[in-house]
Amino acid sequence: MTAALGVAFGAGLVLLASPWLWPAGRRRPVRAARRAGRIATRLAAAGISGSPRMFGAVSALTALVSGGIAFGLTGMGTVAALAGGAGGLAPWTALGWRAARRRAATRRAWPDLVDHLVAALRAGTPLPEAVGALADVGPAGTAAAFSGFADAYRATASFGVAADELKDRLADPTADRLVEILRMARNVGGSELPSVLRALAASLRQESAARAEAEARQSWTTNGAKLGVAAPWLVLLLLSTRPEAAAAYSSPAGVLLLVGGAAVSAVAYRLMLAIARLPEDGRWFR
Repeated sequence: MTAALGVAFGAGLVLLASPWLWPAGRRRPVRAARRAGRIATRLAAAGISGSPRMFGAVSALTALVSGGIAFGLTGMGTVAALAGGAGGLAPWTALGWRAARRRAATRRAWPDLVDHLVAALRAGTPLPEAVGALADVGPAGTAAAFSGFADAYRATASFGVAADELKDRLADPTADRLVEILRMARNVGGSELPSVLRALAASLRQESAARAEAEARQSWTTNGAKLGVAAPWLVLLLLSTRPEAAAAYSSPAGVLLLVGGAAVSAVAYRLMLAIARLPEDGRWFR
């Protein structure tokens, strides 16, 4: 009893001192800026032009719609709250899937893009024009980015400004490396640029082949794990349409079971993603 009172007294002192120890006014803007930065980075990686506020509004709307649909089908507040939480996270997950597909398509295209660039340079094309000509090859995402580079270079006549905008549009580690190689060659010159780019293309091909093989081996396992996480909740949604099941899940024990199951599913899903995630190159040259 004495130990419990001591712990409660200490917790009370910490709570009383918390406004001075951890002032919220200073931390909230920093946290909000970091959150907005993460959202903006994910939007750029997915190739979507939008603001973090717009993304937040879309997330809130999907949460309300999914929660309302679940409540209309089951009449259970707990299921509606869980469905609303899942709906609110759906845009973030969709952005991740879109960014992953975009990275995969761009990763496969980079060796050919570098080869086209080497061929243009060996033919005597100036470096800015050779980079802008890459808009005619490759996937739509890179084509639009290189087209924007050509427009920016014509507008500013500055290779550095256009290169920085190209890196922002592509939001890709390989693009960062390529742009910095080209920037160095543009600033200091060098006759070894074609050989350096050929070595880069060979390295990218080897990396892409190894990653494709690893992803093919993992796909069956990860898809099965995702189905294993989603299947119980689909069954729960079907069962909740029955009055007796809805009454059972609306009881305190049922609510506790649903909340505990949601927590276990979320932790298991995150662990599965963490275990299956392949290493990604960091953007060291932003």
